[in-house]
Amino acid sequence: MTVSDSRGQQTSDQPPHGDGPGDGPGGRPPGRPSEPPERGGGLLMGRPFGVPIYVTPSWFIIAALITWVFGGQLNTVLPELGGSRYLVAFSFAVAFYGSVLVHELAHTLVALRYRLGVRRIQLQFFGGVSEIENEAETPWREFWLAFVGPLLSLALGGVFYLARQAVELASVPGVLLTGLMVSNLVVAAFNLLPGLPLDGGRMLRAVVWALSGKPMTGTVAAAWVGRALAIAVLIGLPLVSAARGGVQRTGTDTLVDAVIAAVLAAIIWNGAGGSLRNARLKEVLPELRLRDLARRAVEVTADTPLGEAMRRAREAEAGAVVVVDGRGDPIAIVRESAVRAVPEHRRPWVAVGPLARDLEPGLRLSADLTGEDLLRAVRATPAGEYLVVEADGRVYGVAALTDIEQRLTAAVAGR
Repeated sequence: MTVSDSRGQQTSDQPPHGDGPGDGPGGRPPGRPSEPPERGGGLLMGRPFGVPIYVTPSWFIIAALITWVFGGQLNTVLPELGGSRYLVAFSFAVAFYGSVLVHELAHTLVALRYRLGVRRIQLQFFGGVSEIENEAETPWREFWLAFVGPLLSLALGGVFYLARQAVELASVPGVLLTGLMVSNLVVAAFNLLPGLPLDGGRMLRAVVWALSGKPMTGTVAAAWVGRALAIAVLIGLPLVSAARGGVQRTGTDTLVDAVIAAVLAAIIWNGAGGSLRNARLKEVLPELRLRDLARRAVEVTADTPLGEAMRRAREAEAGAVVVVDGRGDPIAIVRESAVRAVPEHRRPWVAVGPLARDLEPGLRLSADLTGEDLLRAVRATPAGEYLVVEADGRVYGVAALTDIEQRLTAAVAGR
């Protein structure tokens, strides 16, 4: 518990920056506590190579949209299908995302080959995400890790092209194979665009990194190209769609194109910004020291009234209250959120014991923790406050999660 007015809130994992359809290797930001992959990942479909694959609820939305749009197109190409055209269209949606999964598995296999670790694969609204835990150690590995996804999509496009040569084009197999060929080529081309967070942006980052010798320089260059790309998509995609000759367009078509362009542009812009923030965060991580962040704490027994505990904290200029047992050993931390819930006039009559969280093993952190080690410890046991101890077990203080977040935010903003 922190006695100050700062809020003790717990953060969850930030969505990985995506590459749109068939997006490339993502990765959680190094400075955010995260939940284990089994929570909030969606519907678990399997664990190839030990990596869990999830289908998020948003996938069903895009599957329904693809089914509706593709089904309407089939009515023109194969009118004899009738209502069954929507079953064919849904089969296309499933097969297309199967191709996206192959794209992501390509990233995953290379990441595993380089021992980078892969947290999970998610199939979602605008494609897939491979959450790779660590960064490549060299620009060449970064380049190959990014390039292998579009390469597999290009290969799949070629396979579907060859397969359609053996069937009648004006048939269900012909239409499906043509659609899969085109969609995989589009996925490859889109992901090769040279801006973060797309695979092409990671390839550009690798090239600039190799030329400059500085990964941060590569990230900055690829992120700004990504932002320029987002603006180009926002403006250019509707213009290209409107300029298509020989196509009768309605107001609904124009609106749909504009919405798709806006969503894609937002994903690219936010992903580029997120990549830049994460790179800056990695630079400042070595400066993050738990010893500098811990607040002074006063020690009281569980039956001490809250009002008295807070009086002692104010006198000692402390920012936290730790509950100790009869031997003086710390057993719990009074939670700030619980303190705020107690009205001022009730605090002299409420003991601190019920307001405290017992000290689980993960809530005791060494005062010497820094950087990645500190954030890894926080991710392992999410909480609002942590007891900070010296090597001999003596209480050094209490660290609030909000203090850690604020220090990181200020450091990143100052870079």
